[in-house]
Amino acid sequence: MHELALMEELRRLAVQEARAQGARRIHGLQLRVGSQAGVDPEALRLAFAVVMGAADRQGDGQPDDAELCGGPITLDLEVVPTVCFCPDCGQEFRPVDVIHACPRCGHLASRLLRGRELELVGLEVS
Repeated sequence: MHELALMEELRRLAVQEARAQGARRIHGLQLRVGSQAGVDPEALRLAFAVVMGAADRQGDGQPDDAELCGGPITLDLEVVPTVCFCPDCGQEFRPVDVIHACPRCGHLASRLLRGRELELVGLEVS
């Protein structure tokens, strides 16, 4: 399950940024995950619980890590739907399946505008 490795890296980035801001505690993470990113949102939520629970108990060897990740941390996970662009129609559309055919003209879209995101977009600290 690569979601576990992804969440460990996101935790590392969050802790690094919290330390850089002089924060004493992380309260929440906000993630944006595209539907074509190859990440299962439910597996990511499970990995979040495992990784943050382990951080709360053990830390990563840094003096402030257990304190930064101690207590409840929320995960706000936004799933971004796939949006393609049809070069023939010049219109954006949401594909109904993996073929990505334009619903107006049937042309196959080769350009994905949204849906591959995997971003840490927010960090709530104090």
